[in-house]
Amino acid sequence: MADTLPSEFDVIVIGTGLPESIIAAACSRSGRRVLHVDSRSYYGGNWASFSFSGLLSWLKEHQENSDIENDSPVWQDQILENEEAIALSRKDKTIQHVEVFCYASQDLHEDVEEAGALQKNHALVTSANSTEAADSSFLPMEDESLSTMNCEMLTEQTPSSDPENVLEVNGAEVTGEKENHCDDKTCVPSTSAEDVSENVPIAEDTTEQPKKNRITYSQIIKEGRRFNIDLVSKLLYSRGLLIDLLIKSNVSRYAEFKNITRILAFREGRVEQVPCSRADVFNSKQLTMVEKRMLMKFLTFCMEYEKYPDEYKGYEDITFYEYLKTQKLTPNLQYIVLHSIAMTSETASSTIDGLKATRNFLHCLGRYGNTPFLFPLYGQGELPQCFCRMCAVFGGIYCLRHSVQCLVVDKESRKCKAIIDQFGQRIISEHFLVEDSYFSENMCSRVQYRQISRAVLITDRSVLKTDSDQQISILTVPAEEPGTFAVRVIELCSSTMTCMKGTYLVHLTCTSSKTAREDLEPVVQKLFIPYTEMEIENEQVEKPRILWALYFNMRDSSDISRSCYKDLPSNVYVCSGPDCGLGNDNAVKQMLCTIYPNILMDSSIVLIPKTLMAHSFRSPTL
Repeated sequence: MADTLPSEFDVIVIGTGLPESIIAAACSRSGRRVLHVDSRSYYGGNWASFSFSGLLSWLKEHQENSDIENDSPVWQDQILENEEAIALSRKDKTIQHVEVFCYASQDLHEDVEEAGALQKNHALVTSANSTEAADSSFLPMEDESLSTMNCEMLTEQTPSSDPENVLEVNGAEVTGEKENHCDDKTCVPSTSAEDVSENVPIAEDTTEQPKKNRITYSQIIKEGRRFNIDLVSKLLYSRGLLIDLLIKSNVSRYAEFKNITRILAFREGRVEQVPCSRADVFNSKQLTMVEKRMLMKFLTFCMEYEKYPDEYKGYEDITFYEYLKTQKLTPNLQYIVLHSIAMTSETASSTIDGLKATRNFLHCLGRYGNTPFLFPLYGQGELPQCFCRMCAVFGGIYCLRHSVQCLVVDKESRKCKAIIDQFGQRIISEHFLVEDSYFSENMCSRVQYRQISRAVLITDRSVLKTDSDQQISILTVPAEEPGTFAVRVIELCSSTMTCMKGTYLVHLTCTSSKTAREDLEPVVQKLFIPYTEMEIENEQVEKPRILWALYFNMRDSSDISRSCYKDLPSNVYVCSGPDCGLGNDNAVKQMLCTIYPNILMDSSIVLIPKTLMAHSFRSPTL
């Protein structure tokens, strides 16, 4: 394809994350000639979603990427005397401290040889209270955590990773067939009737003690295409910027969404459901009648708090937590408002920020369901692909596995004039958008990055069991120690098309203070237990069991000033990766406020209506 690429475009976009994909769609829809390239083999960058074996392939690629050495810059011969080059990095350094654990048993009677299967580390399959589990010698070290993958892994992304099949639905419901494989502990070989002794009631024992329905690692591998695992865990506020952008640009027709069914709280070692709507509040058995009235009165005030400045003036300099103490709310209500409605912590938000967060939560209630949040079917990775599809429909050209060697800058004007790709082709453009991870260490020497701690768990049951097994939940676990951060937990069921039936996909996210495992493992131990053979026979186990776990740190490049990037040309725009926030508004604001006005405000045909640019929120139908 490189030989047939045109030599000139209006806009060149490097990276296929959400901000890059939005602006690429806007440019293409406005009649601009767009080239959208990515050195990766999949769409989305750090916003992507993978099937299970695809995620294992991503882990292997990450390991191999760390061993890449930059070759000699053969493109230097193409740089003229009045030009200089900004070399782009071949290494993706946005992911660190990757650790993988397999707790599910490997059923040796099942002949599974699919590439990408991890060999089970028996040292890790121990009870949560085992002293061996706490011994670091039994856990993979930072540099060794990926070395357990001895098999070649399949290169497989989500069913919709192919741009031509970006919205294809592979099955509306996962079949519920049960595996009836036996091992030596659960059944006996078939024998004739006369071979069975009358004194050994084998048939009766089998009836009274049926084999427990257990999920093996082989089953996870075989059902790997049922999983769509997000690298970044986010939800969409039903009246947020991204939802309005999806509606008003008509990109929403490329995706489907489900409403988050419940909001949970973790208090005194227990998980409980938080009432959201007025009906939930008055039907709740967790609140007294007095608390219900107090809560409704406070929430009514928060909806229009700006009309009553006397109620919060004088409290602007204190935290929202301290402000709640002045509002005659019980400790129970303070906890619910702080952690489950405003979704902040004791020290993170000021009074004004807390009131804004509470109002935003209440403003989003009831638009599409009983909670303020939506989740895209097949995972967050669908969203960048939806915008890429619109870009392609209007003529944008896409090249995956296509790296860019350098940006060519004119010395006199200090503007970027072209790129040189991996084949040595020079491609000219007027505007350039580059994902942050493509810049070299020299370019980012003044940038101070934050980190996000992430964990992905596959479990066998929900953290709060109810009559329905198709619950989509969000839970905030407050920080307990100074210097640590609250952990956001999002639990997805099989109806979201992100995991196989009979399992749950759990995402944990927080701002990093240490490695991801060090930040998140205390919360994991509070909510879950490892899946072990001993626990299978214990019917009294209340916590969900972990079948498989992944920990990693991801770079947070949001809210970084242009001036931090060394010698950045004026027509080169930086697109950040995912931030730690729950919603996607940061990515949309970056495009609306920074990139979009500089490139497209002179266009008569735009993707984004002026009403959205002015942050006017209406309530059209999705």
